[in-house]
Amino acid sequence: MQATRWKFTGWQEEHNGNVLPEKAKGTGVVIQNSPEPQNRLQSRSEGRLQANRQEGKKNMTGTVLLEKQDGITVMTLNRPEAANALSKEMLSDMHEALSEVKKDQSTRVVILTGAGEKVFCAGADLKERKGMNEEEVLQAVRKIGAVVNETAALPQPVIAALNGSAFGGGLELALACDLRIGAREAKYGLTETSLAIIPGAGGTQRLPRLIGVGKAKELIYTARRLTAEEAAAIGLLEYAVPRAAVIEKAFELAGEMQKNGPIALRQAKTAIDQGTETGLSAGLKIEELAYNALIPTEDRLEGLRAFAEKRTPVYKGR
Repeated sequence: MQATRWKFTGWQEEHNGNVLPEKAKGTGVVIQNSPEPQNRLQSRSEGRLQANRQEGKKNMTGTVLLEKQDGITVMTLNRPEAANALSKEMLSDMHEALSEVKKDQSTRVVILTGAGEKVFCAGADLKERKGMNEEEVLQAVRKIGAVVNETAALPQPVIAALNGSAFGGGLELALACDLRIGAREAKYGLTETSLAIIPGAGGTQRLPRLIGVGKAKELIYTARRLTAEEAAAIGLLEYAVPRAAVIEKAFELAGEMQKNGPIALRQAKTAIDQGTETGLSAGLKIEELAYNALIPTEDRLEGLRAFAEKRTPVYKGR
């Protein structure tokens, strides 16, 4: 498979188009292109990602790792020594990575996960924030909110593979994803009120839309930390699986999505996200417009031909 040419400032492309897995000058984003076929990648997903993370710890200094394979891009928060807390550097690197993924037409599905075994993301970097004045705190909160919103605005479906616990801004980041798979060994919560603040990166808005107003108020007011089973029972998680199976489950879902029409995936996300923010009549109109945009596509005709010929369709995103 030909390596995808990612265009980050400072990157050099060598070895037949493969991007060298080194930190880009001026950015903390590290890219790892894998030539393995997808079925092998899925079956060995956890081992390969753990190997990449170890390689990242030894030879890379990026706070965000990207690995792309057959239309599935894995974005890894890479500060395991700091519970993947959202430092200023990481937020800048996430913005850079999200911007590239957003415009990459060959990325059909995104998996967002964290390095390490215990924590997906602990939220804001409180050690860093301790030395900030009030204006700097405001700017930091805005930056976290902006990155969370950028995640939500990705046109591709995004699966949060929560390898560990997610609190505060870390859970708000997961709430910005389309689906959430959580480790049974982990806990989850918007715990900001225990620090005399409130969720400031969309938590007060996205959580009630996901699980209902009453339950969201209960969790935010109490700063309760839920088990994975509790989170799944109220719809905060789609799946609660053993930690070792989180990435495997994410790839399983991504594989089911990736085989479908890529433009259709984006249009479905647009219709659902925009439609559910309006009344039913407006939502139905949004769905109609999203559907109509698919009628002239080559992929729609390919789907019809493949159905008639009883074969697997080959979608090209056109």
